[in-house]
Amino acid sequence: MWDGGVDDGDADIDWAAVEVEAAGGVFAAGFDDDDDGATGEAAPVVETRQTGARRAPQGGPERQLKERQPGERAAARKPVGGKSIAAPGQKARIRAETSEALATGVQTLIVEPDEADMRLDRFLTARFPQLAFTHIQRIVRKGELRVDGGRVKPNDRLKAGQSVRIPPLKLTEARPTGRTPRQDEDDAAYLRSLVLYEDKDLMVLNKPMGLAVQGGSGTHRHVDGMLEALRDRDGQKPRLVHRLDKDTAGCLVIAKTRLAAATLGKSFRSRVTRKVYWALVAGVPRVKQGRISTYIAKEEDPDGESRMGVAQHGDDGASHAVTYYALVENSAQKVSWVSLKPVTGRTHQLRVHTAHMGHPIVGDPKYFNVENWELPGGIQKKLHLLARRIVIPHPRDGRPIDVTAPLPPHMAQTWNLLGFDASRYDPIVESPEE
Repeated sequence: MWDGGVDDGDADIDWAAVEVEAAGGVFAAGFDDDDDGATGEAAPVVETRQTGARRAPQGGPERQLKERQPGERAAARKPVGGKSIAAPGQKARIRAETSEALATGVQTLIVEPDEADMRLDRFLTARFPQLAFTHIQRIVRKGELRVDGGRVKPNDRLKAGQSVRIPPLKLTEARPTGRTPRQDEDDAAYLRSLVLYEDKDLMVLNKPMGLAVQGGSGTHRHVDGMLEALRDRDGQKPRLVHRLDKDTAGCLVIAKTRLAAATLGKSFRSRVTRKVYWALVAGVPRVKQGRISTYIAKEEDPDGESRMGVAQHGDDGASHAVTYYALVENSAQKVSWVSLKPVTGRTHQLRVHTAHMGHPIVGDPKYFNVENWELPGGIQKKLHLLARRIVIPHPRDGRPIDVTAPLPPHMAQTWNLLGFDASRYDPIVESPEE
């Protein structure tokens, strides 16, 4: 086994600092969630403050009295505490009013109970989908936005009842959609073709290799952008719960409601979610089943490119990372099929850990570090890493949702070439949960 006192970073391999336990495999995981969702429940009414005044309700007492006649559904109701809660039919109007308020001055938003534990930047994105995410990040970073009067960070999580002060904004800052009905139809149809599991709260997609989960420099087509095409009638967009690397294929969980996003996010952070990955690695691990425990941190390589690597405990930005692995089968002592179960969810964790173990993933352009190694004939030079299986409690009743993704085309070709049977028993199932 290996022992771990190694942190993030791109440090050289320190075998003495890494502990790999020759245990009986493993099965438990938990990626840091990066998104919070929006619920299909009634949307909150925004309390606005402009020049110290509060807007009066539209319509006189007679109209308000009429709206609350017995047998009729009230347009809004006032619970104890005086906060207004919008009825479902008001969501579109509230969103329009919020957009208008953005152009006129400062406003204060009250965090609703179903928005508790959301990241601040995701909270703002949910409330103001017409604003560019980069602009939201900028006003938070500059301190123009305050929570309960204090400065905050974009990734700080909110509590129910907190006041979020929004500075005056201009509608010219709105995010240009540039989308057409045809594009929405195409994106919606494409995402539907990827669905492995779906209900009213969540769906699990079979993300193909090469498709980015989120946008970035030079990345225009990604899952998060295509989810715009799946907005519901109230304008709520499905939200990412976790991420996969662009070249990693397999199970990707999407929350369709705010309740689901918050609950699923907690499942990932608390490591209740279990995940299994399959990979093709160079060589054959000497210990067939084990535990890799290190610290991982971001660093720059000699070419100035950012990457993750093994580091020491206490290093700047270092985070503890734990992965269980099990050897399933090998081919001529040249390559091996390994099953991996990440307990933590650090960036590039599996790619860093396999490389650190001396058996990097075949086709990995960042972390493949075996000198004078030739790719076996017939195998494509693509990342051979699949998010094979995910087991996550349902956000409403806690029942386990167990989803398995098929091998992507390039890995299926490799498995056929090497004679690997994808239906073979996976020993990682026997591994510990944490």
